[in-house]
Amino acid sequence: MLLSLYFLVAVAGFTIATNKTHLNPTIPGWHSDPSCVFVPEWDNTFFCATSTFLVTPGIPIHASKDLVNWRLASHALNRESQWPHYNTTGQNDGIFAVTLRYRDGVFYAITFFVSDGSNPLPPGLLLKTTDPFDDNAWSDEPVLFQPANIDPDLFWDDDGQAYLTVAESFIATIDVNSGAVGPTTQLWNGTGERNPEGPHIYKKDGWYYLLIAEGGTEVNHTVTMARSRSVTGTYIGFEGNPVLTNKDTGEYFQTVGHADLFHDVNGNWWTCALATRSGPEWVNYPMGREMVITPARWDEGEFPVISPVRGSESAWALPTVLDVRGTGPIYGNPDVFDFAPGSALPSNMIFWRWPDLASFTISPPGHPNTLRIIPSQEFSSNGVGPISLIGRLQTDTLFEFSIDVAFAPTAVDEEAGATVFLTQFQHVDLGIVLLSDNKTHLRLQTNGGGNLGAPPPAPVIRSIPSAWRSPITLTIRANNDTHYTFSAAPQGGDAVVLGALPSTILSGGTGPFTGTIAGAYATANNGTGTTPAYISSWRYTGIAQKIDNDTFVPS
Repeated sequence: MLLSLYFLVAVAGFTIATNKTHLNPTIPGWHSDPSCVFVPEWDNTFFCATSTFLVTPGIPIHASKDLVNWRLASHALNRESQWPHYNTTGQNDGIFAVTLRYRDGVFYAITFFVSDGSNPLPPGLLLKTTDPFDDNAWSDEPVLFQPANIDPDLFWDDDGQAYLTVAESFIATIDVNSGAVGPTTQLWNGTGERNPEGPHIYKKDGWYYLLIAEGGTEVNHTVTMARSRSVTGTYIGFEGNPVLTNKDTGEYFQTVGHADLFHDVNGNWWTCALATRSGPEWVNYPMGREMVITPARWDEGEFPVISPVRGSESAWALPTVLDVRGTGPIYGNPDVFDFAPGSALPSNMIFWRWPDLASFTISPPGHPNTLRIIPSQEFSSNGVGPISLIGRLQTDTLFEFSIDVAFAPTAVDEEAGATVFLTQFQHVDLGIVLLSDNKTHLRLQTNGGGNLGAPPPAPVIRSIPSAWRSPITLTIRANNDTHYTFSAAPQGGDAVVLGALPSTILSGGTGPFTGTIAGAYATANNGTGTTPAYISSWRYTGIAQKIDNDTFVPS
């Protein structure tokens, strides 16, 4: 769990909080395109939504009382019946940027599903709930609408009229119940940088403020603003643009952009944004685009002054609150999953596209305290069918992930094991596999090279010692911020290290928008195998977070 320090000062009988130290990333691991709201009606809780692309369940809703301690509250897109259309081959397609808003007791998550660069654009999706802590309370079906571009924003004017704004700052009225969209008007196209996207509109002190991202979600990423006396313009850009960026610096946090502004109970302003922990080289960033928060000062009649994103910074003080409502996992707590009979999959478990749920069974007959995985035919391909992968986000620079695997393959090329996975074309697998010699082996294999800058390393294959008995413990550990170490061991026995591979393999390449998933898989590797694998003793423990070029803090 990220650390926060705050100091209390007693003044005239009252206890007030002064500035505290805030550490980034606020929610570590792949949590891109964040959008946040503060909702007093829900016990002064902050809620944030982030993008999920092809991951399901989609659109996680994160909740916090202090912007430090966060709980996974729900997923707005949590069942296949809501949106079954994940049949796209693009590894960076799917659920793009979400805007989360609250009005009159209702939460709105508005987004857009990208599918193979379709033209005309597929519909946008608007999901609603009156209880953000309950998956089942989110809309059974989204309200569909036809946007002019990606990255939809939702804004209500004082008269109650709702407006939809999308990339390149096209605005139109929208009926949030029917999805009907009015004629579009372009408000402002930014300062001249490419990809003016991620718009948000706010009204403050009689001004309409338009915030956008520019420069692409890379090292030239910036946040810029303009304002107008009318919601439909004319908008005049801020002379001090950009209001937030780390481009052209040596900072560890780069690609800062795609921001949103919100305030707390004291009226102090905050900015959430995405960033990568890559340094200006932008080569090694296996966790992808993460969620950062930084304070802002927004004086009356002025543009906001936003603090630059750093790993450690002084921020507005909020008392530490650990008891965030809900039953989902608290970010930073370790995974200790034993798949007890009658239990459900933990809500931080994710899949690549909608899974074949019949392929995942907790404590099947004869195998208590295991997760049975039936192999999918494909794993490393551009097929659009379900793959038998279940995982959780890598959320720590240094971590250890292990599973016990009981697997007795009977068909050649059947495989099951542990993986660090970026896309179907980019992952590193430590598997138990039956090879053409009709013997079962351990195999460490790389698929794709990402930012490695060299051909992927050859597979490492080891015979499984005859003395080893099933299950076998497979472990993936990041002992530093540049390499993963892969090892296998019999239960209670000494580990055999199969190798250490660079984390640049899981950076960029086919997954510039995604981040690494640590998980378990089973595959026939395009063969005929159907032998199940039994996963037990699922453990993930965060060790440390790197927050600056040479600075680590405990997870």
